[in-house]
Amino acid sequence: MMRVSVALPIALRAFIESAQWTFAKTMPEWPHEYLLRDRVDRALFEALVCHIRHHGIEQRFYQRVLTYFAEDGLLYWTMGEPIEETIIINRCKEEGSYENRLKNGTLPHNNQAQMISE
Repeated sequence: MMRVSVALPIALRAFIESAQWTFAKTMPEWPHEYLLRDRVDRALFEALVCHIRHHGIEQRFYQRVLTYFAEDGLLYWTMGEPIEETIIINRCKEEGSYENRLKNGTLPHNNQAQMISE
């Protein structure tokens, strides 16, 4: 069953727009940014994690299935740990997702990301 996307509430939209996102330098073949729980407002971080998990859709990243939430051309996701253990929220452009890159034949050639996902 396909979930209907629910837009981010105003407070969460302001949070993602004002937060200091960090480019993930260790995975240049998968351009994305991230937020760390201990560098932002904890309540807003957890609210964003909950929104992603409740209103996102499951998609693959190689063999791993993650929940992704799309908003304004960006995909947001976590690594699936319980909320109290989640320390990172990631985001990338929608066209940079695994499933879009697989469909378009633009997956990277090295297997570093595949090893991380297993």
